[in-house]
Amino acid sequence: MDYSEVMKMAKEKCTLCHVCPHCNGFACAGEIPGVGGKGSGSSFQRNCIKLKEIVLKMDTIVKDQPIDCTTSFFGKKVSLPIYVAPIAGIKGNFGAELSDLDYTRAMMEGTKAIETIAFSGDGKHIEMFLEPLSIVDEYNNGICTIKPWVKEGLLPRMEAANASNAIAIACDIDSAGLPLLKDSEIPVEFKSKEKLSEMISLSNKPFIVKGILSVEGARKAYEAGADGIVISNHGGRVLDDCVSSIEVLEEIADMYRDKMMILVDGGFRSGADVFKALAIGAHGVLIGRPATISIIGNASEGIQMYLNKIKNELKDAMAMCGCHTLDDISKKNIYKQGGY
Repeated sequence: MDYSEVMKMAKEKCTLCHVCPHCNGFACAGEIPGVGGKGSGSSFQRNCIKLKEIVLKMDTIVKDQPIDCTTSFFGKKVSLPIYVAPIAGIKGNFGAELSDLDYTRAMMEGTKAIETIAFSGDGKHIEMFLEPLSIVDEYNNGICTIKPWVKEGLLPRMEAANASNAIAIACDIDSAGLPLLKDSEIPVEFKSKEKLSEMISLSNKPFIVKGILSVEGARKAYEAGADGIVISNHGGRVLDDCVSSIEVLEEIADMYRDKMMILVDGGFRSGADVFKALAIGAHGVLIGRPATISIIGNASEGIQMYLNKIKNELKDAMAMCGCHTLDDISKKNIYKQGGY
């Protein structure tokens, strides 16, 4: 079986996601529920468009030696700097008959098999957090994600996360703007720096703030005590006409790379795309929709095939650009109009 067959199987199972050959937000623009971007869908589309404006500089007059793309995630060795982003509500968003519990199990099994890490999701009801967390706890190989609930929703989730085997805790802070959470039994809220600091103080694990899209946002997350951030516009699902994550990565990484773990998501679809983010200054990349599609298509085997495909593309880009380790990758390896 090759990856095209995984895509074909996923397409047969999804009634909301179009399972496009190139997941770029055009076919699903505005489709929420569904996996589209908010409004016109331009924010989702911009993530992909802006990544393609950056190209690689080839350099093959180098030593002939193995390519190593291993790295460390808060002290845990991983085989590649690529992680599965948090996604919940598989049936509601993709239209596939797959529970979040079974989805998370396949995701954790597959990512552990190839020695990388995945983020579990959260949803309107606490079971949508606790059930995936039980799988994270079982596999001891994931990060649990908590939405920015008011205290009534936050405290039981933090207590459960602290008692689990999760490597870290994340909060997708920008999901305060998700339309699908507006009718939750317990509301989400926008977190001031002070409220975010209170939330982080409750954690006994490394804490990652997801949904940063400016130097000012990174500064507030850092001052609140975050150990890492994910530069992200939530896949274009919370704000129309929004800047892409790759456009703001450089200024944030230049200022905070040595102070926090810098992760990024939004439109990454190939190993070459991952290479670009690493060259600009990210420590790692999260991939959402395509990873989920691979799990819907063929469970644990599907995500292993997908991530191995991206890993091989990354290694190929590294080899052709004269980089033998991730530390060798820098801005000198990429080109954009106006330069880097």
